[in-house]
Formats: sequence, C-alpha cells, structure tokens
Amino acid sequence: MYYYQQPYRTVPSMPIAPTMTPKNTINEIRVTGEGILSVQPDKAEITVGVITENMELVEAQSENSQITTQVIGSLKGLNIAGEDIQTVDYSIFPLYDYIDGKQTFKGYKVEHRLLVTVRDISKVGLVVDTAVRNGANSISNIRFSVTDSNSLYQQALALALNNAFEKASTIANTIQVRLVYTPILVIEGTSPQKEPIPFAESQFVKGASTTPIEPGSLEIKSTVTAVYIYYVS
Repeated sequence: MYYYQQPYRTVPSMPIAPTMTPKNTINEIRVTGEGILSVQPDKAEITVGVITENMELVEAQSENSQITTQVIGSLKGLNIAGEDIQTVDYSIFPLYDYIDGKQTFKGYKVEHRLLVTVRDISKVGLVVDTAVRNGANSISNIRFSVTDSNSLYQQALALALNNAFEKASTIANTIQVRLVYTPILVIEGTSPQKEPIPFAESQFVKGASTTPIEPGSLEIKSTVTAVYIYYVS
C-alpha cells in the first residue's frame, strides 16, 4: 500500500491587523463619588488648664491643687457631670533663666490640664468664663463634634454612592453606551471630618468679659470609588 504525502510548504507571515473592539464587549467606567453633609455640632470638648509657679515645688503643687479643685467644683455647678471632667495631663517642670550664658534656677512650674465635655453647646462660653473666674489660666483645643456621627456618616455615604452613579450615567450617555446600573466594585474612601476650632490656645485673665464662642457648622464627608460595566451596542 502506498501513501502520497504533500510536500512541505512555508507560508509567508502576514501583518497582524490592530484589534478592534467588537460589539457586546464588556468595558468598565471607574468614577469617584462624594457625599457631604453640613450639620450643627451638639457637643464640645475644651481643655482647661491650671498653671502655677513657685520656688518651692510643694508650694507650687499645693496652689495648683487648690485652684484645680475650685475649677472642677465651679464646672460641676454648671451641671457638668463628673465623668465629663477628666485629667489629661499633669506635668512638673523646673524653670531656668539664662543670663550672660549662665543658668539661674527660677523655681518650678506645675500644669494640670482637664478635658471638659460640654453637652450643651450654648454653655461653651459660660464654661470658659466660669473656669477662668475660678483660677484656670489656660484654655486650649476647643473641639466641636456631633453625638450621632455614625448615623450622619451613613447618610453621607449614601450621597456619595448616588453621586458616583450620576457621574457614571453622564459618562455613559455622553459616549452613547449602555450602562449596567449596579456597580461591580465599590471602594470606600477615607475623609477626615472638618471641624471649626475658634482658637487653639489662649491665656486668660480673671474678670475678662464674656467669651463669645461660635461653633459654626461641621462637614461630614464620605467618598467612594465605584466601577460600572457598560456595553457597546
């Protein structure tokens, strides 16, 4: 039995044409959505400080203790709960003067700082004035916030998702493609809450006039990155 075999032939290489996007090919639109809520704060935290100086450490500590006790009592008199008044720092420092390159001991400095939570925003100025009238001589880091921040953030998150969908829809309509409304991927971003702080730190004098404290408004912000599928029809 005989078999016939075709002779081997080489085929010349052909140039490869650029790939074209066919119809119904899956493509993606990636957008970033942002949601912002402007709200009024309902809580404030104030750092109230008592600073004393004396050549004798025991005297500086004793004076500081007496004034701090008086300040705490006055704040409780404003119906601020004991658990809303907390010590956040207690420090003792030696003091020196440098004259003509020589170090001269001046005594000791004692600082006692209290974190006071005020749950009635209308009382913030009164709290500052009351603390100062009773011996506090440093006020710092007035920070405003909202009690139900998590619920408000969820609302901002929903706004961010709606904003992302609106952007994706605009893009799809503009380039005339069909958008799948449900995203295939959503990534939550991180955005710190912006808070107004009227002043960072001030030294006060007893008998000062009423201190005006304006809380302003807070921004609760959320961002998301969303990926949507679209089809070329």
